[in-house]
Amino acid sequence: MHRIFALFIILAATALGAEKRELWLYKSTNLLVEKNVDELATLLERSRATGYTHMLLTDSKFSRLGELDARYFKNVARVKELAAKHQIEVVPAVFPIGYSNAILSQDVNLVEALPVKDVPLVVNGGVASVADAAAPSLRGGTFDDAKKWSFKDENVVFENGTARVTDTKGEKARISARITVTPWRQYHVSVRIKTDKFRGQPEIKALPESGPSLCHDYLGVKPTQDWTTHHIVFNSQENTAVSLYFGMWDSQSGSLWWDDAKIEEVAFLNMPRREGCPLVITTADGKPLVEGRDFEPLRDPLMGTQPYAGEYDVFHTPPVLRTKLPDGTKLLASYYHCATVHAGQAMICPSEPKTVALLRDQAKAMHKLWGAKGYMMSHDEIRVLNHCAACRARNLTPGQIIADNVKLCTAILREVNPGGRIYVWSDMFDPNHNAVAKGYYLVRGPLTGSWEGLEKEVIILPWYIEERAESLRFFAERGHRQVIAGYYDSKPERIKEWLATAEKIPGILGVMYTTWVNKYADLEAFAKAAE
Repeated sequence: MHRIFALFIILAATALGAEKRELWLYKSTNLLVEKNVDELATLLERSRATGYTHMLLTDSKFSRLGELDARYFKNVARVKELAAKHQIEVVPAVFPIGYSNAILSQDVNLVEALPVKDVPLVVNGGVASVADAAAPSLRGGTFDDAKKWSFKDENVVFENGTARVTDTKGEKARISARITVTPWRQYHVSVRIKTDKFRGQPEIKALPESGPSLCHDYLGVKPTQDWTTHHIVFNSQENTAVSLYFGMWDSQSGSLWWDDAKIEEVAFLNMPRREGCPLVITTADGKPLVEGRDFEPLRDPLMGTQPYAGEYDVFHTPPVLRTKLPDGTKLLASYYHCATVHAGQAMICPSEPKTVALLRDQAKAMHKLWGAKGYMMSHDEIRVLNHCAACRARNLTPGQIIADNVKLCTAILREVNPGGRIYVWSDMFDPNHNAVAKGYYLVRGPLTGSWEGLEKEVIILPWYIEERAESLRFFAERGHRQVIAGYYDSKPERIKEWLATAEKIPGILGVMYTTWVNKYADLEAFAKAAE
């Protein structure tokens, strides 16, 4: 009888232990820097004292382990020792599908790219340049006359040939011109901007008749700066006209001036060279030319190098096509160019065989280094997809491409770490979030169905608080366990909203303190709120 009772106590304790909520924290760092490892040591000690059990760890160098010296691996060994000492399980992040800059440093030509079709070129002095006859116009580019612009908000004031915005206090402040473009061409827009104690996010948007903007890069304007030229580049896609907006859509204070806006058609800017992004040069009547014979080999040597490998600047002087063909010869050029989003985010093409090889190599190298119990697949905010020839040849939707990729990545992790846990962010697999039917940044086609590539054993990290009930329920009904990614540098007590919603949803393993700015002042408060 005593043995039966003791067994009952053991089983009950085991069950209670299994139900204990995991408490995670997110950490992004550079483990090559010793100071960062010292800070991580302090953070791990604090975390253990507060009851944290797991740490999701990211480092851009996880994508280029082969380039690192002994210092890095010594620091990793120290982190592993510290984590073991404080009984915190490290979950390393792998497979940067979406925020792919780090892995693109291994081959900058693997970047996902948009097509440019039949750009007219004219040979002059051994160089074939873009014919400018059909170039769109901003009517001089000055902001001195409202009649030159198709739209202007009332709080935009013309003065001395510029457009000024001052202390709009939350009101939109925009000016736009309706311009004619040629489908599937690459356009460069430049404008000079001056600011004085300005707070806000100035943007340039190229808006078609329907759908999202054709460009999504930040301008990088400083709060106070003298006249500085800023750039955006967009692909016209299937459009014949766009509304080009200069303005602010958010709250701002201080003053900003726009001046000297220009638009031009360019060629070969940020042009990847790979099988899935072919370069085709023909004569005006369609006769194909041979690279290396009819024109010199053509590359953009600055693509993916500024300020370092894997980073793609918005604009630089593009390369030119050099040829010995006679002056006046008319050519047509078709090629692909990469597109970045916000602060330089670039997406790797998931359809190229070399991409798959890089992912497999990373998984093997990371498991050899960390020997972790589980790994985080970093599929997240995939904003450029299904434009290059490699993707288009598959005749799949973007959702199906992502489903295939995450299924492949799961299989790779099963190979290198049999029986280990596998995690992934929620957003690109959630129909209540980014797995939508249309209109997601520069994704061509629907993202729906991406979730079909997820095995039910894959653990989801949901993070969209606004639709948390639908999201949690969606993944739970598919049989997934979940770790709620909360905080996001907001009020730590907001995790209670998540937990209240999740109260009757099965499979919630725990919650994660998720900070994008390495802010850990609320680490203890978050843990307390999550109790």
